[in-house]
Amino acid sequence: MQVEGSAADDGEIGRNGASTAECAAAWVRVKRRLRAELGEDVFASWFARLELDAVTAGTARLTVPTRFLKSWIESHYLDRVLNTFRSEVESVTRIEVGVRGAAAPVRVAPAVQKPTAPASPLARLQASPALPASHPGESQGASEAEGAARADAGDLSGAPLDNRLTFSSFVVGRSNALAHAAAERVARHDGGPALYNPLYLHAGVGLGKTHLLHAIGHVTRESGKRVIYLTADRFMYGFVNALKTQNALAFKERLRAIDLLILDDVQFIQGKSIQAEFGHTINALIDAGRQIVVASDRPPTELEALDERVRSRLGGGLVVEIGSLDETLRASILSARLAAVRLTHPGFEVSPTVAAYVARSITANGRDLEGAVNRLLAHATLTGTAVTLETAETAIRDLVKNREPKRIKIEDIQKLVASRYNVSRSDILSERRTAAVVKPRQIAMYLSKVLTLRSLPEIGRRFGGRDHTTVLHAVRKIDKLIGEDSVLSEEVELLKRMLQD
Repeated sequence: MQVEGSAADDGEIGRNGASTAECAAAWVRVKRRLRAELGEDVFASWFARLELDAVTAGTARLTVPTRFLKSWIESHYLDRVLNTFRSEVESVTRIEVGVRGAAAPVRVAPAVQKPTAPASPLARLQASPALPASHPGESQGASEAEGAARADAGDLSGAPLDNRLTFSSFVVGRSNALAHAAAERVARHDGGPALYNPLYLHAGVGLGKTHLLHAIGHVTRESGKRVIYLTADRFMYGFVNALKTQNALAFKERLRAIDLLILDDVQFIQGKSIQAEFGHTINALIDAGRQIVVASDRPPTELEALDERVRSRLGGGLVVEIGSLDETLRASILSARLAAVRLTHPGFEVSPTVAAYVARSITANGRDLEGAVNRLLAHATLTGTAVTLETAETAIRDLVKNREPKRIKIEDIQKLVASRYNVSRSDILSERRTAAVVKPRQIAMYLSKVLTLRSLPEIGRRFGGRDHTTVLHAVRKIDKLIGEDSVLSEEVELLKRMLQD
């Protein structure tokens, strides 16, 4: 690669710099370290869409898809990202965060004390940045930029509701019947105190909780009530922006004057001040008899990042889990989706044998079922041939391979290990240091680390409020003993299988 001001070998940026390939590899390591240090939840919320754009003259330019992500990273994690990046590439002395497609970043991380010699500009890295992720329904409503502009103007209109996600289009089965009934009861409630307040729905990805939130919003809004549907990031962006523009009071009054607040992905709410405001909002709405509906990927008791008082308030209403889709429900969802596609593609036909194969093979969630239908439709329209069992197997092969693993809870690990070693779960969580308790406690901590996505601090909190260094010590010790003691190795493998079955 030709570098400005010099003729250098491919990727070289100067005597004290690093090549394009080296910077790209370093960035992969930086993200890996951030994931390990901050935990899967925090990483997924703030860093999953953070990409390296270029490294020029000691400045690493990073990009994100939204202004909210940019603002949050700059306010809370800029120094941490800089220090982590510098530990991998010494020549990086500054970090700039920009919005993909934006002209220039607003804020720059301060240079470290030991500057390096200026390096020649580095050509932009060739990895294409990820596209901004949209929330359900935004494809049919305002764009992200328009939504941000409304927030800047002090308009808390929330995210748009998707017209496709209604009660009539929701397929009811054994695993979601209770959630559907509760949602419909809340949506059609007319007069008197709010029902099941708050209504808290939790489920894994693609099992229908967001669909029910939108359906509740549609019915309630049609009755003439004031409804705001917010994702966690929109709630946080609105609050942070209100503080910056000194409109916090107006923000709070606007939010608390509604009849129904719908909040999706509550597990992503971060920050003490934002959590405190969220808690105050919940209390104010419930005390005023207004309805709140919340969705998350886990029950309130497992939202370790949330303040305990907020968790208690969320768990004080009706908490309903939407279970995994059984084969009958998957077949019904698939049949409904195929019928919808045939309205626009009358010639598209899928035999009962192929439909049964798809419903039997794709077990993770409803979104994968929709993806399978889209692939079968693409095959039929692009090749002009009928969909056979063989073509269906090829089309959905990766969806079958990427089945979502069973979600293992730390509480289940603690109970199983306690039972296996003849101690109580309270013993494992206690301060007792006898050998009969320490060993199963350390094994439970080790399994919690390798079988869940929880961070070390989160695991420590679930084990009686212990420090993350205690968990790290236990994980390293058990890992070492497994390599030395075949009996212990077999015991741990048996526990893993029992938890994963």
